[in-house]
Amino acid sequence: MELAQNIQAVRAKIAQAAADAGRTPGEITLCAATKVQTDETIRAAIAAGVQVCGENRVQELTAHLEAGAYEGARVHFIGHLQTNKVKQVVGKVELIHSVDSERLLRAIHSQAEKLGIVQDILLEVNIAGEESKGGCSPQEAEELARLTAQLPHVRLRGLMAIPPVSLEIGSNRPYFQAMRQLFVDIKEKMSDNQASIDCLSMGMSGDYADAIAEGSTLVRVGTALFGPRPPMGTPRTDIHK
Repeated sequence: MELAQNIQAVRAKIAQAAADAGRTPGEITLCAATKVQTDETIRAAIAAGVQVCGENRVQELTAHLEAGAYEGARVHFIGHLQTNKVKQVVGKVELIHSVDSERLLRAIHSQAEKLGIVQDILLEVNIAGEESKGGCSPQEAEELARLTAQLPHVRLRGLMAIPPVSLEIGSNRPYFQAMRQLFVDIKEKMSDNQASIDCLSMGMSGDYADAIAEGSTLVRVGTALFGPRPPMGTPRTDIHK
């Protein structure tokens, strides 16, 4: 019951943030960040109305897919993706959020070509230039966006960012504003692909209302839905070998 109530509360906050920004709630997709959640919890979230699940780890993605845990929802990959694990993700998810290098982009394209599909992707931008985080620079994002036009088995859908941890309400709005402007600039330059560039993935449990105010079309929410994550190293009981 608590999970269903949390989902309702987050949706209500999304709706309020959208209204405050002169937007409609239908413009914003709620992506439930299911990192470390069990198959049963994911199924319960979907039963309570979650329509998009975002997975951070390839091992967990694979296990949940094998268990059919995502049935009834769309699946995104929102975590760091290593090139040697591309085969386990391409074609298995609707959208990959975390493309941040030419090497990874080409690896995704190569695998998608082998499968005879077009893989939708977002470019992850390290908008604050934090050394501890992945993501490309805004300039590199523009270069990668141009490259996608030459790769027929990937489709650029937009941008993603993880700004610094928000210590107070509103502190990340300048980063969200910068991402929105970069999104607009890249879309304007991609004349052949403008219709497909429709996703600006930014905002998490602590700052998604601010992200919506600045133009986010997809928020990735975990803790506000599922509660605090268990400590690192806590054994999982439902990962299928």
